[in-house]
Amino acid sequence: MKINNETKIGLLVISGIVLLIFGSNFLKGNTLFHKEIKMYAVFSDVLGLANSNPVIINGMHVGKVANIDGGTDMKKITVTVSFKKELNIPANSVAVINPNLLGSPSLEIRLGDSSKLLREGDFLQTQEGSGALDEAMKIINPVLYEVKNAVKSLDSVFNIVNTVFDSETKNSLKHIVGNLDSISQSFIVSARSLEYLLDKNNGVIPGSLNHINAITGNLSNQNEKIDSILTQVNTATSRFAAVDLEKTLDTLNMAINEFRKGAEAINGKSGSLGMLLNDKGLYNNLESTTHKLNILLDDIRVHPRRYVNVSVFGKKDKKDFLTAPLIDDTLKVIKQ
Repeated sequence: MKINNETKIGLLVISGIVLLIFGSNFLKGNTLFHKEIKMYAVFSDVLGLANSNPVIINGMHVGKVANIDGGTDMKKITVTVSFKKELNIPANSVAVINPNLLGSPSLEIRLGDSSKLLREGDFLQTQEGSGALDEAMKIINPVLYEVKNAVKSLDSVFNIVNTVFDSETKNSLKHIVGNLDSISQSFIVSARSLEYLLDKNNGVIPGSLNHINAITGNLSNQNEKIDSILTQVNTATSRFAAVDLEKTLDTLNMAINEFRKGAEAINGKSGSLGMLLNDKGLYNNLESTTHKLNILLDDIRVHPRRYVNVSVFGKKDKKDFLTAPLIDDTLKVIKQ
């Protein structure tokens, strides 16, 4: 069978198109006959990352950047990561963009230690990478790179200080420093006073300690006397404990009962003393006798001749007898 030239040209063109498609996909890293696993990462700056840039894990090329989409505001750029095969990537793994001065940047995935694994369609945690210049500084002069970072940190600190510490705050700090100076001077004076107190020759504290040592020495010398006093106190307490306290209380209780019985006998009317104290008639008789005796004594004093006649020629006084005692003038004199 003879094939005409048109058919040959058509087959050649189709073969070229197929080879072109396969070649372009091969150069882009696309696979036509294998399913790709896709995950996503979000960055604020992709540092020149482009489609088909390699994805690296532990230095090994495991996938590529399938798509980059910044949306309309370009603040959050979503990077689609395509893996050649299914991989066990921990959930706390971090995606970082590594710039390259001599070539295209790559996306590195730093594996975590979580037991939970990411699935297709999940989002990777991201960490903003440094620029190409910073990477070059790391390679060329690591010390200078660290100094640069330190200067940036100091600059941020100074900006914060200038923002926070306004003029009023600065004046307050000046007052605080002045007060600290005054306090330090006071501490110096206090230290001198303390040094004077602790002086072993003229200090008060060493002198007091010497007195305390002397007192303790005297107490130590009087240990025998103190022991003797304590022994005597112990003996006295032992004797006091040996006293039959119960018997003494019984005796005292018996005496109280006897005294109560005597008091009851005195208050009662059965005994002589009780009758004497409680009989109202006896009191009235005694009062009447005393009254009559007072009348008799006053009559003897006023009319002595009626009772004693010493005159030979005299005659007996027969005037009226007194019926009531006279007023005692001696009481008035005593009261005056």
